[in-house]
Amino acid sequence: MKLYTKTGDEGMTSLCGGKRVSKDDIRVESYGTIDELNAHIGLLKSYLQSSSMSNIRSGEQNQQDLKSSIVSFLEDVQKELFVIGGELAKDNSTLSKLPSVASLVIRLEGKIDEMMMSIPAQHEFIYPGGSHMSAQCHVCRTVCRRAERRIITLSKIAQIPENIFPFMNRLSDYLFVLSRYLNIKTDNSEKTWENACR
Repeated sequence: MKLYTKTGDEGMTSLCGGKRVSKDDIRVESYGTIDELNAHIGLLKSYLQSSSMSNIRSGEQNQQDLKSSIVSFLEDVQKELFVIGGELAKDNSTLSKLPSVASLVIRLEGKIDEMMMSIPAQHEFIYPGGSHMSAQCHVCRTVCRRAERRIITLSKIAQIPENIFPFMNRLSDYLFVLSRYLNIKTDNSEKTWENACR
């Protein structure tokens, strides 16, 4: 079987269920941006697996265990992004709940709270950057926010499972806190923008 079907050569694609729509349809934009986010998280995992986290305080997990724990959690996130992408790709979405997505929201909150205990309070905007993996967290965060905006636009014309919105919001928060946490673990100082909007 050949990889290419040629059915999309004129700018159309099929949703789950068979309905044909333009490739720039807001539904395609929504699940396509989820796919883009998933790919960026894959790159983040690669950076984590090849990185060194030298600033591990006494009594904490060793470096390898810490990296493995984060990578494992990101893989769970990726699985849920496939669930969400599949739901958004349906041409007859319903308001049904997605239990696995709701469960992961709770886990995201736990991970955020846990990391927040290890990082200093934030009083200014932080420039994206630092280590490769921290910078990639910011790329993931901004793509996550764009995916959220696309889904909100879609929700104005279609039904969206209610669990998706808190998941996208919390995932962006998690990626931001993870970027700070990883910079601290790699001894990268945070650079702040002090001219905050007031």
